[in-house]
Amino acid sequence: MTDEAIPPSHPRYDSLRTRARIEAGVDAGITARGGLIAQGRGEAFDYLLGEQTLPTAATAARVAAAMLLEAEHPVISVNGNVAALVPDATVAVASATDAMLEVNLFHASEERRESIAAHLQEHGADEVGGFDRDAQIGGIDHARARVDTAGIGAADVVLIPLEDGDRAAALAAAGKREIVIDLNPLSRSMTAATVPIADNVTRAMPAIAAAAEDLRTEDSRSRTALIAGFDADAARAAAESAIRAGVLS
Repeated sequence: MTDEAIPPSHPRYDSLRTRARIEAGVDAGITARGGLIAQGRGEAFDYLLGEQTLPTAATAARVAAAMLLEAEHPVISVNGNVAALVPDATVAVASATDAMLEVNLFHASEERRESIAAHLQEHGADEVGGFDRDAQIGGIDHARARVDTAGIGAADVVLIPLEDGDRAAALAAAGKREIVIDLNPLSRSMTAATVPIADNVTRAMPAIAAAAEDLRTEDSRSRTALIAGFDADAARAAAESAIRAGVLS
């Protein structure tokens, strides 16, 4: 079933539409087949969250926007699932915060990188990095260790939606401040995050984009105060508590 063929009246409309986008991403060579498994795992956590954005996640999205705006060199790391699910919102965040887009893949090939870059450009991106890969993040033994020197290599803040835990830990060890979107608050990625956002990427990325547009007109002191007042441990704990309660909507 295609995205367009799913009737809005269907009780699982949002879920089925998301699955359809991942399937289309696989067919288009954007998403790896393993991305289907990752999507299903995340959806299970979303069920337990009631498929809604927690107040702490909404706050975290706003803090993420402030951090990207305050960064000297912000970069958004894009994998196949992110490109398939939220291309418009990803480009919107990059545009609002002057962040660089860099394709970074576990199941890597030049063809997939080019497909993802072209897909992002079709959705309004001006430039997409991830092709030089002339720097390496230490502590990783797979393809995601390779990054662009002018991109993630030089970044002070990296937004890494749907990220591998080992790479998140390695980026943190390299001194990067990380914004992580992950529905599992106990994942290694979320543990490494400066700003953990326990939410579905389909809700979180548009929220960051909207917050960035709003916060662009604020002065730097207001954004800095917002960042300083954020409690990452409390955000993770709130998400864990909601999941353990498991009250389905």
